[in-house]
Amino acid sequence: MSEAVIRVEGLSKSYATEAGLFPALKGVDLTIEYGEFVAIMGPSGSGKSTFMNLLGCLDTPTSGDYFLTGRNVARLHADELASLRNRTIGFVFQGFNLLPRMTLADNVALPLVYAHREREPRREWTRDERRAKAREMLAKVGLESYAQSLPARISGGQEQRVAIARALINSPSLILADEPTGNLDSHTSEEIMALFRKLNNEGITIVLVTHELDVAAHARRQVRFLDGRIVSDDQTPQSSGAPTLESGVLRDDDSFAARSTPC
Repeated sequence: MSEAVIRVEGLSKSYATEAGLFPALKGVDLTIEYGEFVAIMGPSGSGKSTFMNLLGCLDTPTSGDYFLTGRNVARLHADELASLRNRTIGFVFQGFNLLPRMTLADNVALPLVYAHREREPRREWTRDERRAKAREMLAKVGLESYAQSLPARISGGQEQRVAIARALINSPSLILADEPTGNLDSHTSEEIMALFRKLNNEGITIVLVTHELDVAAHARRQVRFLDGRIVSDDQTPQSSGAPTLESGVLRDDDSFAARSTPC
């Protein structure tokens, strides 16, 4: 594709404080091509989270341009922006944000409640269609057998896999992940990052924020922020010891799943 999935030019963001305007981002330029896997890094206050909020169209820049799949988001009406965001971006957060009284399948299917078919914009997904699609996404992350379970009956790592399945259900070309392993132990973090690598190998562009070097090492490119500016943009040295998913899905061997809390 000739147009990058993300292109920002002179992107700046300032916030009003009692001491005056605080410049969180200062004229950032960055291009991310389709199929890349990019880690956004930097210390607290460096601007990386502000940058990710702008990429996700969750905030608006003070100045500069942001092109998402070739469209300048600043020039889109609210409905156009919402449609572009919902069709293009899948979000994965540090908190899993699963609704506790809904089954995993219903949690995964939730974005389809608000989505219309691209080729049939006036026709909504039926409940059976949503559930079938949700099961397909759960199978992709190795959790199809838990489709009717509630979030309280699975582990944190499995919850994050459900959140990833939810992010995938609208077939996005881009996943934005904000500290996706921040609440997980090191072993589970490795499994989640292996899943991201698998999705990236399938062609999905992934941009994630992390402050952990071992998590960033899974990405193919590392962009570092400091004081609102990009200070480095380097390819990640690839190690032959990086984890992979030989079977195409994660093994469902998390012992936490054996916990049988009544539902």
